[in-house]
Amino acid sequence: MKVSAATKLAATLKHTNKKVVLAESCTGGRAAALLTLEPGVSAHFCGAAVTYQQSVKSAWLGVDVELIDTHTAESPETTVAMAIGILQRTDAADWSVAVTGHFGPGAPPEKDGVIFVATARRDEQNQETRWQQFQLTTVSRADRQSEAAELTLEFLLQGILEES
Repeated sequence: MKVSAATKLAATLKHTNKKVVLAESCTGGRAAALLTLEPGVSAHFCGAAVTYQQSVKSAWLGVDVELIDTHTAESPETTVAMAIGILQRTDAADWSVAVTGHFGPGAPPEKDGVIFVATARRDEQNQETRWQQFQLTTVSRADRQSEAAELTLEFLLQGILEES
């Protein structure tokens, strides 16, 4: 039986005594929901913001409207800004992760099923980030949300493990 990314992440957070916060868009809160299924994670999970609309990304996370207008809401630049914004607004968190993407309908073919995931880690500058693009392998919207949520938690886990 495959161990989920949420299970591995919860165990790693407990072992490293780190705390995390999430900024989700295309996943609609599914990554947070997966993580909160893990017993005892409340000691390490600060919370999540589901910022589905561009204006909410700006209002809640401080993502610059011009950045979104220039690069789109589904871009590495916006995703990194989301990760930084949620970390800056969550004093207790050591790490953040953000996810954006385009699942359609109406997605340009080259962006359909593409997601961006970014992490930010608190350090002296509060700006250490990394990001990655993923092409989802599933087709239905629900399956894409699940796949994206799993990839988001795996990407955060990888960052924390590399730091430890």
